[in-house]
Amino acid sequence: MKSMFPIKHSNRPIRILIQGFFLLIGLQTTPIQAQQVLDTYIKEGLANNLVLQEKNASLEQSLVALRDAKSYFLPSVDFGASYTLAEGGRTIAFPVGDLLNPVYSTLNKLTASNSFPQIANVSEQLLPDNFYDTRFRTTVPVLNTDLIYQNQIRKEQVNWTNNQVEIYRASLIQDIRVAYFNFCAAHTSIEILTKSLQLVEQNLKDTRSLVENGKRLPAAVLRAESELEQVKSLLTEAKLKTNNAAYYLNFLVNRPLDQEVAFEQIPLNISRVDQLLLEDLNAQNPELRAMQSMERIQETVLKSGKNYWIPKLSTYADLGSQGFDWNFDTQSRYLLWGLNFSVPVFQGGRNQNQIQRNMLGLQAVQRQKELVNQKLNLNLQLQRNEVKTLLAALQSAEKKLVSATAYLNLVDKAFKDGSQSLLEYIDARNQYTQAALLKNISSYKLQMSLAQLERQLTTETN
Repeated sequence: MKSMFPIKHSNRPIRILIQGFFLLIGLQTTPIQAQQVLDTYIKEGLANNLVLQEKNASLEQSLVALRDAKSYFLPSVDFGASYTLAEGGRTIAFPVGDLLNPVYSTLNKLTASNSFPQIANVSEQLLPDNFYDTRFRTTVPVLNTDLIYQNQIRKEQVNWTNNQVEIYRASLIQDIRVAYFNFCAAHTSIEILTKSLQLVEQNLKDTRSLVENGKRLPAAVLRAESELEQVKSLLTEAKLKTNNAAYYLNFLVNRPLDQEVAFEQIPLNISRVDQLLLEDLNAQNPELRAMQSMERIQETVLKSGKNYWIPKLSTYADLGSQGFDWNFDTQSRYLLWGLNFSVPVFQGGRNQNQIQRNMLGLQAVQRQKELVNQKLNLNLQLQRNEVKTLLAALQSAEKKLVSATAYLNLVDKAFKDGSQSLLEYIDARNQYTQAALLKNISSYKLQMSLAQLERQLTTETN
């Protein structure tokens, strides 16, 4: 890549380093899309993130609860059995002896025989002793509005949970992008400072040569060595920041913290920036859809409360056997069918109180929905303004880098000719390094802000 300013062969080291700077950071505003590494980390994060796995488990639980609600519309069959041993308790007397003995005596006299013996009165225990009862009971709901409303509520709870998963997925994608851009910014700073270190080392050699030739005082070498140590310190700080950024990215993706993170130069797509700045908040935003589901749940709860007066009707049938001494025959087997009917008549005003509570709950959710809508629109406007501000800052940083490049070229040439002081060279080198770092930081800050803007415009995640 050719420099924008002519550099003579006497400045060949400076020219090579400056060309490297432009090759490193000057391509970030090209409209080429290349983020295969970042996309890989996003897919890995969506597959391995522990919080997302927990939310997916909650979604599965909601689906199971929905299947439970549907199952109440189907017949249910239960098996029951009981066995009773009893002694004592109330009895009932049957005076069969008092009733029949006079008749039997008369018959014996008439027949001149004892064919009709005397019998005793009978006393029967009311509690059944050695008695069993086994049955299969089938129950079928005929009319129960609570089951209908409960099924509707479960469906909306599934939608709400699904929206919560989408919200976290979108936030996770944003966090992974921002974390990766932080890593790239720190990684690129290392490359910039490494090249700056080469400039400082070259300057130290040139300074020593000028001192040996009597064109500089020995103190100039000390100052050049001090600048070298300063750049080394900045380089160490940049490496630590890169490690911290890599740790956080690995944490989000659920990988070992010390696992290596691959660097990928991600160009800035200016046309994409313009497109995002024109988009508005979509009604399919997961936050809005979540609040809509919550509102529908409260509406269903209110409707269920208002219909408390609707009767409940169900039918049942028993197929079983009962008898004494475990006797099982045609006399013990039985079939029983019946209806259950209930309707509330008076419950102390509790139903009306519940309706009032449900109405207040619905109003609270509606206010929350309006607040969320306002907050989302506010955040969208603020994020747009931040993107515009960072875009202007990036354009300014690019111009500063061009100016600093030209200034360093001129000062370096004059310093080697002995007509420029070391302080002026150090100042020019610092301006150039700071401009390069500012250009790098501004570029990645803009990409981070764009990731946040894309998150706010998210309607669904795949």
